[in-house]
Amino acid sequence: MMMKQRLLSFSALLVFLLHCTTTIAQAPAKSPKPKLKGPANVTAILEKAHRFNSLIRLMENTQMGDRINTELATASGGLTLFAPADNAFASLKAGTLNSLTDLQKSQLVQFHVLTAYNSLPQFQTVSNPVPTQAGDTSKGHFPLSITMGGNQVNISTGLTNATITSSIYTDGQLAVYEVDKVLLPLEIFNPLPPAPAAAPKKAATPPPPVLAPSPAAPVANITSVDASSAMGLMIRHAAVSFGVAAIAAFFL
Repeated sequence: MMMKQRLLSFSALLVFLLHCTTTIAQAPAKSPKPKLKGPANVTAILEKAHRFNSLIRLMENTQMGDRINTELATASGGLTLFAPADNAFASLKAGTLNSLTDLQKSQLVQFHVLTAYNSLPQFQTVSNPVPTQAGDTSKGHFPLSITMGGNQVNISTGLTNATITSSIYTDGQLAVYEVDKVLLPLEIFNPLPPAPAAAPKKAATPPPPVLAPSPAAPVANITSVDASSAMGLMIRHAAVSFGVAAIAAFFL
């Protein structure tokens, strides 16, 4: 009798354990917490597109890639990058980039970065010249003008006329657009000649001295002297003539 009770108790315990195991197995697994999205990495975005190797090297050499990523993590207005593809860099004259100083290379990259996020429709209402990270937009420095014709976005630097060919990335904070040419700023590739130095002022030439006129001899005195000389000559001539006549008469 006791053995039968033990078997019933063991069976009941076994059924309870099976029920608990089934319940646990059927409970839904907790979904993992979603990872918070960090700021975009501009270099990683360009690498993923597989046709911006020249731009990536230029950004790495100037450390501008790190600077852009830092600004994306801290700035509130976002950024816009115009990215020339490798074929755009290949169309430049040989030695164009090698002839630049380190500062000019940094300015070239900065000239391709607008200081605010711009979607494609926003280019219809931008005010020209558009500010870039290169700084001064006044004429002869870093002017950049953007216009839209239909669905085409045109970019002018004063030396280069380019267009946006495709949208590479946009998230409301960073916009990356492919352009068909490298944007060449006037400040680097066509600097204004320095203003000529002002000619030194010539010293004023003093006026020639005014000579005082010599006093004129009195006319009366001149006339008196001339008359006396003429009278003396006549007397001497008469005396000579009289002497000659007396000698001739003596010998007769």
